[in-house]
Amino acid sequence: MSSFVARVLYVLAGLLGRLPWSWQRRLGDAIAALWLRRDARESRVVRVNLELAYPGLPPAERAQWQRAIMRTTARQAVETLRLWTRPHAENLRLLREQHGTDLFDAAVASGKGLIVAAPHYGNWELLNQWLASRTPLAILYRPPESAIGEAFLNLVRADTDAERVTQVRAEGAAVRQLWKRLNAGGVVGILPDQQPKAGDGEFAPFFGVPALTMTLLGRLAERTGATVLFAYCERIGTDADPLGFALRIEAAPDGIAAPDPQRACVALNAAVERIARRDPAQYQWTYKRYTLRPSGDGNDNPYRSR
Repeated sequence: MSSFVARVLYVLAGLLGRLPWSWQRRLGDAIAALWLRRDARESRVVRVNLELAYPGLPPAERAQWQRAIMRTTARQAVETLRLWTRPHAENLRLLREQHGTDLFDAAVASGKGLIVAAPHYGNWELLNQWLASRTPLAILYRPPESAIGEAFLNLVRADTDAERVTQVRAEGAAVRQLWKRLNAGGVVGILPDQQPKAGDGEFAPFFGVPALTMTLLGRLAERTGATVLFAYCERIGTDADPLGFALRIEAAPDGIAAPDPQRACVALNAAVERIARRDPAQYQWTYKRYTLRPSGDGNDNPYRSR
């Protein structure tokens, strides 16, 4: 049953994904307007995150940022349907610019292993497709809570290069699989700004607020000697232009592979924050990044009752 429902959803996604981009953009803007008017969960989470990350921002300007973030978030949801349901080779033509690919090629050629840290900025699904077009890799992901969602993801991420991508569930055996691949000189992709489970991370500043941060990336880098690069596909152009992206690959900051997990987490968050500040509207502010607090009792969860 889950497979059947997933296929129905895939057909619907394909229909939406084949609309002209101008129509898709208007659809995204309509969804964003609805979220704002109804003060939906996404809108509330964005508001809380902006209050935490930009406390000095005047209320009127913060509201303006919130509207821009909601619009970009909704457009991204629609554009991702397009990326999921069209051939990957066609999608990659949306990359109008590519920067830092020499760093990527050199890291792969070194045979020391490569960790690609891909923050929730721009469109990470397009980044996954570019990575798969260049090299076999393993991608660590958090599986959806529903069987239908899992089946749908398996459908939309299938393509001619699907056999080059090993999707590793963020569960107990994940570390062993990633470790083995890196020690063999392979490539691993990790979304570094997801909140880990309590006890699986360290608190480090993120936009000046303590955020529970994964230690996995730093541990893998320190113990395998793998290179760490940050990568993202950033939207470029104006509303009058066709949909387009710039691929950017950058060296990780010093300290990302420090033996001290606290120092490694500080370096990790600093790198993600720097990328997010390039264009705050393109960062995933709808994610509850600060749910777990240093106190550990959950009473100061900023999203409670939001």
